Amino acid sequence: MMTTKNILSIFVGSLLLVPVQVWAQSSETPPVVKHVIQETCVDCHNSDYAEGGLDLSALTYDLSDRQRRQQWVRIHDRINQGEMPPDSDDLPAEQRNSLVQALSVTLLEADAKEVAETGRGPMRRLNRDEYQQNLRDLLSLPSLDIRDMVPEDREAFHFNKTAETLDITRVQLTAYLNATEAALMHALASGVVPPEQISFRAVGRSLFSVKATFGNREAMFFARDGKALDNKQVDETPNDENIELALFRSAHWPYYGYPAGFVAKRSGEYRVRFSARSVLQLPGYELKPATTPIPMTFRARKPSGADVSGDVRATGGLIDIQPEQASYETTVHLKEQETFEYSLLGLPVPLARNVNGGPPTYRYPPFPEGGQPGVAFQWLEIEGPLSPEEWPPKSHRVLFDELPIETSDPASHLPVQVISEQPEQDAKRLLQRFINRASREPVSEEVVSRYEGLVHQRIQEGATFTEAMLAAYKAFLCSGHILFLQEPAGADDTYAVASRLSHFLTNSRPDAQLRELAREVRLTDPEVLRAETDRLIEGKYFNRFVNNFTDYWLNLRHVNRDEPDVRLHPEYRFDSYLIESMEREPRQFFSAMIRENLSVSFLIDSDYIYANDRLASHYGLEPISGSALQQVSLPAESPYGGLLTQAAIMKVTSNGTSTSPVIRGAWIMDRLMGQPPPPPPASVPAVEPDIRGAKTIRELLALHTESESCAKCHARFDPVGLALENFDILGSWRTQYRGLEEGESVSGIDRAGHDFKYTLATSVDASGKLLDGREFQDIFALKQLLLKETRGLARNLLQQFVVYATGTPVRFSDRVEIERILDANAAENYPVRNLIHGLVQSRIFLGSAPVEVNQDE
Repeated sequence: MMTTKNILSIFVGSLLLVPVQVWAQSSETPPVVKHVIQETCVDCHNSDYAEGGLDLSALTYDLSDRQRRQQWVRIHDRINQGEMPPDSDDLPAEQRNSLVQALSVTLLEADAKEVAETGRGPMRRLNRDEYQQNLRDLLSLPSLDIRDMVPEDREAFHFNKTAETLDITRVQLTAYLNATEAALMHALASGVVPPEQISFRAVGRSLFSVKATFGNREAMFFARDGKALDNKQVDETPNDENIELALFRSAHWPYYGYPAGFVAKRSGEYRVRFSARSVLQLPGYELKPATTPIPMTFRARKPSGADVSGDVRATGGLIDIQPEQASYETTVHLKEQETFEYSLLGLPVPLARNVNGGPPTYRYPPFPEGGQPGVAFQWLEIEGPLSPEEWPPKSHRVLFDELPIETSDPASHLPVQVISEQPEQDAKRLLQRFINRASREPVSEEVVSRYEGLVHQRIQEGATFTEAMLAAYKAFLCSGHILFLQEPAGADDTYAVASRLSHFLTNSRPDAQLRELAREVRLTDPEVLRAETDRLIEGKYFNRFVNNFTDYWLNLRHVNRDEPDVRLHPEYRFDSYLIESMEREPRQFFSAMIRENLSVSFLIDSDYIYANDRLASHYGLEPISGSALQQVSLPAESPYGGLLTQAAIMKVTSNGTSTSPVIRGAWIMDRLMGQPPPPPPASVPAVEPDIRGAKTIRELLALHTESESCAKCHARFDPVGLALENFDILGSWRTQYRGLEEGESVSGIDRAGHDFKYTLATSVDASGKLLDGREFQDIFALKQLLLKETRGLARNLLQQFVVYATGTPVRFSDRVEIERILDANAAENYPVRNLIHGLVQSRIFLGSAPVEVNQDE
C-alpha cells in the first residue's frame, strides 16, 4: 500500500490553500483613545508595573496585526463592561462611551477588512470523529472503528472543531493513512462467499460459564420451580429446559459469567434471543415474580477469569426485563474470540475479602425489603456473524462495483482479488465513480487522472489490480478533498455550505439530498436552507450532533472521570447505572430544547426533567418504571429542573471527593453564561475543601480571597458556586456536608457489602451576593436572578454554535450579526431552534460579504 512519502505530493497538490494577504492600515491611535488611556490607564499599565501583564505604553495600535488587534478587543470589552478602570469614578460615563465608540469603530473596520480579503477563517481539517463518521457513511460500514488510530485532536474555545488547532503533520498524515487502509480492508469482501454463520443455544447448565460465582449463592444460582438447586441436582439434568439461571448482581469486578462454550470465531454482528423474567430472591434462595422491571445490557469481552483485561464494552443496548416471562432480541457486536456476559444494571456488587489471609469470601449486602431483585433466564440463542442479503457486501461494491472476485493467493494480505479483464478502463470507471461519491464537491478530470496514474504505476511495479485500486482510494481519502473543509465563499458556494451544514448537524458528509441541492445551486435559497436544516434536526443522525456538542460544551465526555470517594459517599460505590443514566439526561434534554424549539431559559430552569427509574430515586421523586428516560413533571418544591442542576453537570464540576464553589461557579459562568473568568495566578493554590469537616467552605474561601485582587475575581463566580452547594458530587440534594472526623457519625453497610462510617458535619449555606449586588438565599432564588439574563444565555449558546459549526470563534465583525439574530428572537425569549436557523442563514455561516462598518451601531 502507499507510504507517506509516496502520497505527500498528491496530498499537498489537492489542497486549495486560502491565500494570506497583508493589507495596509493606519496604525495611528485615535485621539480619544490616546488621550483617555494616557490620562486614566497608563499609571497602572506601564513598563514599570504592567498590571495583569499589560503594558499600554508599549502597545501599538497596528490593527492589521491580528494578535495586536485581539489585545485591543480585550481592552475594549473590559472597558465596555465597566471592569476597567476598577474604580468607575476614574472614567466618567460620557468619556467611557466615547472611548468604547472609538475603539469599536476602528476594530470593526480592521476586522471586516481582513474578513473581506482573507475570509472569515481558514479551512480546517476534519477531526478524527468526523473522519471516522465520513468513512462509515461513505463505505457503508456503520460499525467501523478506526478513531483511536489517529492522534487525539487538540481543543480550543471548548471544542475539537477549531481550525487553529486542527493542523496536520507528517505524523498525523501517517496515522490517517494507516486508519484509512484499515477501513478499506474492512470494506473489502472477507471471502468469495459469506462467512459461515453459526447457531448456538444455551439452556440449563450451559446458560452460565460456572456453577457458582462471586458473591455466593445470594449472587447467582440455578433454580427449578422457583427454588434453588444444588450442584448435584444441576449435574444430574444439565440440559433441563425447566432450569433457570437466576442472577442478582451487577457486572463489575470481580465478575465473569457468560454462556458456556460460546466464542465468536469471526468479528461481526450477532443476533441474540433469550427468554427471561425479573424476579425477587427471598430467604432460602426462593424466587417470586418481581413487581418492577430490571434493566440489563450485554458486555462484550474476551473469556477470562475475574481479572478482566482488555476491551470490555456494553453492546446490544438497554433491555428492560419485565416480571412476566417473555422473549427478547437484540444484536451485539463482537470481535474475533470474544464472548459476552450478562450485565444487570443497578444491582449490588458483593464485597470480596480475604479473612485472616484465608481464601476469598464474600459479603452480600442486606436484602432490601421484599426481596433482592434479579433476573431469571430460561434459554438463550445466538446466530452470527450476520451476513448482508447480497454478497459481496455493499461496502465492497462501493469500491469495486459488480466486478467478479476470486480467492486471493495465500501469500497475499488481501482476502480476495478483484478480476478485471480491462484494467485501464475499469480503473478509470471505478475511480471516477468512487471520487464522485467520496468527494463533497465536483472534482476535475485532471484530479481523477492523477489517481489513474497512481494505479498504473502500482501495477507496473507488480501490484495486483485490487492492490493498485486500494492504493488510489487510500490516497484520495487522505487528500485535501476529503481531509479539509473549505470556508464558504458566499451563498453561491453551495457545496461548501452543504458540507458545513452536514458536519454541523450530523457530524458527517452531506447526504444525497444535500449534494443534489448543492449541485442545482438551490441549497442557499432561504426557504430551502431552512427546510434542509429542519430535515437534519428531525433526522436519525441528529443525535451525533447532540452527543458531540454536549461532550465538549458540557464536558460530558468526562462524566466517568473521578470515581466517587466511597469513604464519604458509600451509596455510589459501583453504581455505573446511575452514571450512565446521568450522562443520558442532559443529552435528551438538550435535544428536546432544539427539536421542540424551547427557550434558552430552560438551561436554567424548567418544570420537568427527563428521568428513568434510577434518576427518579436519585432526585427524590416518585418511583417510575424502566431504564428509558421519560418526561417527569417536578413538584413545586423540587430544586431540579433545567440543565443547571442536572446530576451530570454536578459531577463534571466536582472531583469525586468534594464539591468546590470556585470550580462550579467558574464553570457555570463560562459554559452557560458566557462569562469565563481569567486564569488564576500560578502562585495561588486551589481551594481544597476540608473533608474532616473542621472548616466550612466559606471559611476556606474567606482565607483564599483575603487578597483584594483575588476577591474581585472570585466575586464573579463564587456566589453561583455557593448556590449549588446543596448538591453533592453526583447532584443529590443535601443539607449537611459529610466529613470523616468532625460531626455526627453515620455508619452501616453499603450496596456492595462494605462497612462505612462518615460524619454529618456543618450545614450547607447556599446564600450569596452576585457581583452587581443582588442577593439570594438558595438555588431557587439564584435561578430567578439568572432567568433575567436570557439574552446573555442566548448570546453564549449562539457563540458556541458558531465555533462548533464554522471552526472559527466569533470575530469582532461578527458581533453585529450575532446581535441581529438575538434581536430577531427576543420577543419569543430566544427559542434554541430559531437561533440555529438564524446562524445558518447568516453571513457568518454562509461566508457572504462582511458587515459594513456603521458608526451609528
